[in-house]
Amino acid sequence: MLIAAQAQKTATPPLAEEIEAFGLKWQVISAADWRVEPDELHLVTARPQQANPRRPIQFALARTEPLARFTLEVDVRRSSPKGSLILVYAWQKDGYFNYVHLSDDAASQVEVHNGVFHCFGGDRVRISPLEGPGSLPTADWHSVRMQYDAATGQVEAWVDGRTSPSLKAVDLSLGAGRIGLGSFFNTASFRRFRLRRG
Repeated sequence: MLIAAQAQKTATPPLAEEIEAFGLKWQVISAADWRVEPDELHLVTARPQQANPRRPIQFALARTEPLARFTLEVDVRRSSPKGSLILVYAWQKDGYFNYVHLSDDAASQVEVHNGVFHCFGGDRVRISPLEGPGSLPTADWHSVRMQYDAATGQVEAWVDGRTSPSLKAVDLSLGAGRIGLGSFFNTASFRRFRLRRG
């Protein structure tokens, strides 16, 4: 009985509320966790990490049609001396999505940081190589560009014009999906968001 109880998965809080930023509506767990300013979006509350399954839940999900091919550009800032944030893509439903994790840590130092990750009903799994430096070496604003093509499954991200193997991956299991901005367990800020479809 105890083993069965421990194996039981934690229910993800629903994306029950909505905020508006960058000319789009975004679904969130709680609007109180976010602060919207002109051309800026701030995640101001770090929710406890989901442990079973282990995957991020604290992100704003854009109310758009599923995107098969896009370029996303946004300035990002981690909100603590050590911190990270995520860009969600190919979101299908709760627990089924991919994300790019940007961190001050290099992936070779912390394998679950600074890379591309896949969620398919269970724990997140890394799908990009470990080579490459930490993407957010300072708590300043950084310019990010991410490109995704569902036809090839390829995603790649650049931070301040630079990319690395840890920010490139291929996944054909999800296809077109929605995008999101957030963090695994930190607070973070986003500004100058631009989305180009196709």
